[in-house]
Amino acid sequence: MKRLLIIGCGDVARRTLPLLLSHYRVFALVRRPESFAALREQGVVPILGDLDSYSSLSRLAGLADAVLHFAPPPAQGNTDSRTRNLLRALSQHHVPQQLVYISTSGVYGDCSGAWIDETRTCNATSPRAQRRVDAEKQIRYWAKSHRVNACILRVPGIYAMDRLPVQRIQQGSPAIVAAEDGYTNHIHADDLARIACAALRHGKPCRIYHASDDQPMKMGDYFDAVADAFGLARVSRISHAAAQQVLSPSLLSFINESGRLDNRRLSTELKVKLIYPTLAALLAQL
Repeated sequence: MKRLLIIGCGDVARRTLPLLLSHYRVFALVRRPESFAALREQGVVPILGDLDSYSSLSRLAGLADAVLHFAPPPAQGNTDSRTRNLLRALSQHHVPQQLVYISTSGVYGDCSGAWIDETRTCNATSPRAQRRVDAEKQIRYWAKSHRVNACILRVPGIYAMDRLPVQRIQQGSPAIVAAEDGYTNHIHADDLARIACAALRHGKPCRIYHASDDQPMKMGDYFDAVADAFGLARVSRISHAAAQQVLSPSLLSFINESGRLDNRRLSTELKVKLIYPTLAALLAQL
C-alpha cells in the first residue's frame, strides 16, 4: 500500500480521510502530541514535527509516495518559510511521486469582477496572498527539479454547515451596497476534500485548478442568503469607502479582491462532480 503524508491536518484534511484510508497508509505531520490519540483512532499515523523548525522534519525524508500540503504560510512576511522547510525535508533520500498544494484564489488580487481562468497572471496585493504566490513558485520549481507530479488547487472561501458566517450576521457587521459590492467565490469543505483526492488521481504536473463551486456571488448576497436560511435579520449595507474604515483588515482583503473563478477544469480534468455546486444546495438542507 502506498504511503501518503498530510501536512496541515485541519478540518478539510480530516474530511479526506474516509476517501484515502482504503488506498493509502496515511501519515500526518502534527505539532502537538495531544493530537496523536484522535488521529490514531481515525487510522492515521501521527508524526511529530513543526514546519517552522526544519530540524524537526527529519522523519519526513523518504517517508511518503504522495503529499497533501494543506498547511498555511506564516502569519508575517512575503515568503513561505514553512513550504521551504517542507520541500527541503522531502528532498532528502526518496522524493514523493506526487504533491497537491492547497493555495488561495487571492493570488489574483482584484480583477474587478471579471471571469478568471487558471492562466490569469497572479497579481497578489495582500501579504497573505503574496506568501501563497511564493509557495506556489517554490513548489513548481521543486517539482520540475525533482520530477514530481505536483499540482496546485487555488481555493476561495470554504463553507460547510458549521462554517457559515452566522455569528458575523448576528453581530450585525455590515456588507457593501450592491452597486459597489465585489464577487466572491466559495467551495464546500466536503467538495474541497474530494477535489484534493481527485487531484492525486488525475492532476497533471505543475497544473493549476480552481477548487470553486459553480456560482460566484456578491459578498452581500452571500450574507443575505445565509441570514434568510437561518431566519436572521439581514445586515445593513454601507459604501465601499466606508467599509475601509470599519471592517477588519482580514475581511477587507477579501472584499477588495473581486473576481469570478472559472472551474471547468474540475470536471474536464479532475473528473469531479460537486455535491454542493451552489450555496443554495447546502442551505436547502435547513
